[in-house]
Amino acid sequence: MSDRLCGVLLHPTALPGTPVCGTFGSHAHALIDLLADQGIAAWQLLPLAPTDGTGSPYSSPSGSALNPWLLDADDLVTQGFLEPGDLEALPSDGSEPMAESSAGAPGPAPLDLSLAPARAAALGRLLVQRWASQPLDQKQRFGRWRRQQRSWLRDHCRFMVLRRLQEGQPWWNWPGPLARRHSRALRTLDQQHGPALLEEGLLQWHLQRQWDGLQRHAHRRGVQLIGDLPFYVAHDSADVWRHRSLFSLQFDGSLAQQSGVPPDYFSATGQLWGTPVYRWSAHWLGGFRWWLRRLGRQLQLFDRLRLDHFRALQAYWSIPGSDTTAQNGTWQPSPGWPLLALLWLDCWRRGGLLPDGRLPLIAEDLGVITPAVEALRDSFALPGMKILQFAFDGNADNPYLPANYRGNRWVVYTGTHDNATSRSWWDGLDQGGRDRVRAVVGADVTAPGWQLLEAALATEAELVVVPLQDLLELDDRARFNTPGTTGGNWCWRLNRSISDLKGPLLGFGRLADRYGRSSPVGPGGAG
Repeated sequence: MSDRLCGVLLHPTALPGTPVCGTFGSHAHALIDLLADQGIAAWQLLPLAPTDGTGSPYSSPSGSALNPWLLDADDLVTQGFLEPGDLEALPSDGSEPMAESSAGAPGPAPLDLSLAPARAAALGRLLVQRWASQPLDQKQRFGRWRRQQRSWLRDHCRFMVLRRLQEGQPWWNWPGPLARRHSRALRTLDQQHGPALLEEGLLQWHLQRQWDGLQRHAHRRGVQLIGDLPFYVAHDSADVWRHRSLFSLQFDGSLAQQSGVPPDYFSATGQLWGTPVYRWSAHWLGGFRWWLRRLGRQLQLFDRLRLDHFRALQAYWSIPGSDTTAQNGTWQPSPGWPLLALLWLDCWRRGGLLPDGRLPLIAEDLGVITPAVEALRDSFALPGMKILQFAFDGNADNPYLPANYRGNRWVVYTGTHDNATSRSWWDGLDQGGRDRVRAVVGADVTAPGWQLLEAALATEAELVVVPLQDLLELDDRARFNTPGTTGGNWCWRLNRSISDLKGPLLGFGRLADRYGRSSPVGPGGAG
């Protein structure tokens, strides 16, 4: 495989072809085939965990679980876990399944944040109803898998069931014995709510089964799957409920210290994120076991992993838990070096390092980064990130300008899920910004996404990733997320069939080949 690769950024919820939400099903497999056929060696996704109420996968109630919205119902029928008639009763947005030959057919509606969980819950109930009639070998497979995932699965199931029983109240407002995880209360839950717990377990098993098939297909075709991991975990999550001592909490479960970033040019009060910071002393005493399991789980799912807010591995902004702004925080040190060293050793033991011996991590190092953070990143030879949309402020020393890249340990993006599409970004630039873009791309700008992509491909960076929206030259009606807002995010879906992407991906592949970034094609065949 080439040392200089390229890939596409697309979250699977945006895939077409299925009602309500994209899935791990046939359309995801078809995308992998198209990428591989054009020598495009990477597919980058956002976190696959369940989302919060706004649809964000970066604030999950259970960081090791998979999002039930992504469960493919057709596969459940094909594999004999459901009957064909079962699907007729599922909540739907009214859109018809999109066949791969349906060029020009209307695309799916945007993801509906009320229908998606309702459909997933209905699938879970159907799986429980059909479970008694499943063959013994399937039940044995499920039992083995459940035991293998015991470190996170049992408490994930308990947490999700308790959330429903407590009508969505955060865990610190639950009755004391449940909030504090008294063994008698948990035994009573297990005894009285077996079907609901089974439902959660079956959803996760089938999600894992479908993801494993997709992962095998990707590996067979030579396509890397790149994941994304938030640095912090949500306060109201199975992770914090299960491991209270590892987080900065009061006795009643409220925040003692919370996360965020300090005031800067853009915000006089800083950013308050509301997630608990880590009690690093407890992680030290436990040999970073929780972190190693967390990262190990994600590295089982993905070939490489983008670590969000990497700078907090060196030092983090800690804010009193009762504060309503980030102004009164202080910088506190993090044990990033020993944690990454232990992770390297763990990956080495499991054969999980990259071929050149590096950790399979990408450091999200955007923003103002200190020399100490750069030293931590570079001591493990991790690639950092460059966003071309950030490069044109007129400063000759702008670190995002391709001329200022040093070395090849970078992943270069035209933009990310948090940015405007390149088309709308270009439309919003002033004349000075447009002139600077023209100087870098060396031509008049008629297709900003493609021309930024070519500038990225021409660099020495080890990986270039482009959002699919930029290949399709879409405007901000296809934007995936606008930071600092809570409505209308995470809902965009591709409004054409996967087969209709052949032209843009063919063009991407030819452009990548011109710059020595094409990957050998793996054998075909569905997973």
